Amino acid sequence: MEDGGSKCCACGPGYASPLEATKASPEKLLYITCIQGEKGKHDYVATIDVDPSSPTYSQVIHRTNMPYANDELHHSGWNSCSSCYDDPSQKRDNLVVAGLISDRIYVIDVAKNPRAPEILKVIEPKEMHDLDLSAPHTLHCLADGNVMVSSMGNAKREAKGSFFLIDTKEWKVKGLWSEDSTNFGYDFWYQPRRNVMISSEWGSPSAFCTGFSLDHVSAGMYGQSLHVWDWKEHKKIQTLDLGSEGLMPLEIRFLHEPTATTGFVGCALTANVFRFHQLEDGKWAADKVIDVPSWKVSNWALPSMPGIITDILISMDDRFLYLSNWVQGDIRQYDISDPAHPKLVGQIYVGGSAVSGGGVTILEDNPEPLVVNGKRFHGGPQMLQLSLDGRRLYVTTSLFSPWDRQFYPDMVEKGSVLLEIDVDVNVGGLKINPKLMVDFGAEPDGPVLAHEIRYPGGDCSSDIWL
Repeated sequence: MEDGGSKCCACGPGYASPLEATKASPEKLLYITCIQGEKGKHDYVATIDVDPSSPTYSQVIHRTNMPYANDELHHSGWNSCSSCYDDPSQKRDNLVVAGLISDRIYVIDVAKNPRAPEILKVIEPKEMHDLDLSAPHTLHCLADGNVMVSSMGNAKREAKGSFFLIDTKEWKVKGLWSEDSTNFGYDFWYQPRRNVMISSEWGSPSAFCTGFSLDHVSAGMYGQSLHVWDWKEHKKIQTLDLGSEGLMPLEIRFLHEPTATTGFVGCALTANVFRFHQLEDGKWAADKVIDVPSWKVSNWALPSMPGIITDILISMDDRFLYLSNWVQGDIRQYDISDPAHPKLVGQIYVGGSAVSGGGVTILEDNPEPLVVNGKRFHGGPQMLQLSLDGRRLYVTTSLFSPWDRQFYPDMVEKGSVLLEIDVDVNVGGLKINPKLMVDFGAEPDGPVLAHEIRYPGGDCSSDIWL
């Protein structure tokens, strides 16, 4: 049995269906990428105990340290998932972690000792650079034994969206997934029963790695399009320009139902969510379905403060969508039973750039700072991960260290945080669970920035069904 995961069976990893995934036992461990944020220091993957019956509950119980400095660990993915469910030779036993700055990729063995994972293999940057690629981002396992990775730059770290494959037997970069490329890269999700993949765009590594600048936006160094791919032919077949309302489309989430032809993307800078869907003629379209208004503010960098949607997530039963407004500071829960008309049913503030006492003022009352068990935290909600049964939403507060330094210098100085938010799955609603709280400002080697969250048994943003 995977720790916190699926039932024992003669099949491969993961679950037979999204419905079966919702019946899995509760997660007991989290793996979180942690960035030191200072030159010369080494990032690590923290193992967190989230088993309420454990004596080490709500604690970092292990740190898998990287052997090199300045990786900027960002996103991760599994060597296999529910796309390999029918293959009993496959196991979900390795977490693959990408360094956004270093272009180095680490393979971490989580099966030998799930509570204390070890590095199995290091894939050096040269293997990406030989393909004229850099800035790896999203990693998804494929049913054929490969891991597919999106990248956002060429070897000179200029804008270029592409995809490459890693052989999970030899743990080597084996080549491009497609000869086609896009102006920008970021996230992707494939839906094999519909023979489609949708990918999104962030921007040029030469821009976002130096911090956020409106001059870079004006210069066209950030994206505003989705790309539709023929999954079998590995060809780009359509581009959906989201226009000025869709700047920086980041996280792509299809509905989990394997036959679904609908999904969502969160657009960071304009704080909108678009629904993409297939039309009767086979073409794809995208429509804005959620709009987070900007706030009129004073004593801030700009006269208006956008939400800055940095993550979205869909519950395994396809009933709720969650989004994080990193700058305004709230997490929102939408009922998407009707995907074309999401309904806001839950909202909670966990910080942000306009909290009371922080100097920035808005027309209405400022949100209160996040205080849990007497501890004041800094930053805003960023990465989200939801339990398979939909009842526990985990959130971390770091986005990307160059942007963290710019937007939340206090968080960089004092460390980020992991929180658990209890979810009302009946009518909607969000509430902080004060029993689970990890202060990454109290780490042994100083404060760190905690980013993406994974469970050993799979989660709501990694498993795909054939």
